[in-house]
Amino acid sequence: MKEEILSSPYFPIAIQFLVAAGFVSVSLLASYILGPKISTKHKTETFESGIDSVGNARMQFSIKYFLVATLFVLFDVEVIFFYPWAVNFKEFAKEGIDGFLEMLLFMGAFIIGFVYIIKKGALEWD
Repeated sequence: MKEEILSSPYFPIAIQFLVAAGFVSVSLLASYILGPKISTKHKTETFESGIDSVGNARMQFSIKYFLVATLFVLFDVEVIFFYPWAVNFKEFAKEGIDGFLEMLLFMGAFIIGFVYIIKKGALEWD
C-alpha cells in the first residue's frame, strides 16, 4: 500500500500543497508572534505614498471610465490570441488554408465588435 501511494502521480502535488500550506502557516504564526503589539493613533491612520488623506475616498466616477476599462481588457485579451497564431503561422500554412480562415473569422468578429462599440459611442468622452 505504501509503495502504491508513493508511486501515485498525485503524490508530488500533495507534497507541494503541504509545503505551501506549511510555509503560509509558519509565516503567519511568526509574524503574529514576532510582530509589534502596540497600536497608536499614528499607526492606525491611513497612509498613501507619504501623503496624508484628504476628503472622502468614495468619489463617484463616470460610468464611461469603467466602460472603457472593460473594453480595453476585453480587446486586450483578444489581441493576445493573435500573437501565438502569428508565431505559428508557418505551421498553419503547411496544413492548408483552414488555420488562416479560422483567424480571418476571429479577426472579422473582432473588427465587427470594435466597429459596434465605436458606432455606439462607447469611446466618446463628452
